[in-house]
Amino acid sequence: MATFEKFEDIGAWNKSRDLAKEIFSLINKEFKNDQSLVWKIKKSAGSIMDNIAEGYGRGGNKEFIQFLSIAKGSSAELRSKLYRSLDQELISETELETLYKLSLEISKMIHGLIQYLKSSEHKGYKFK
Repeated sequence: MATFEKFEDIGAWNKSRDLAKEIFSLINKEFKNDQSLVWKIKKSAGSIMDNIAEGYGRGGNKEFIQFLSIAKGSSAELRSKLYRSLDQELISETELETLYKLSLEISKMIHGLIQYLKSSEHKGYKFK
């Protein structure tokens, strides 16, 4: 596994935490009338960082890759929900663009980490 002592050392986790903070801040200001969408956006934003942490915590590369794939899917789901928010005029084009770019950057980081883990001969810290 990469040289991560803890999941907080993973760049994609830190970026997804920043994204979740921005999403939660925006939601608390703008989304007064659609509590269902609020819940769904919070869930998908939080799911990105949570799945990275859970996958890391499993201790093996195969499990980590599985959870990273789920995190990447949650990032795509979030981007879709951001478009729904724009269509409902809950967020601006500028807010969409900022959050979309950050989410896409996280997806690319996760993809790179998956590729690294797939090519690594190390099976994970639980196999030491």
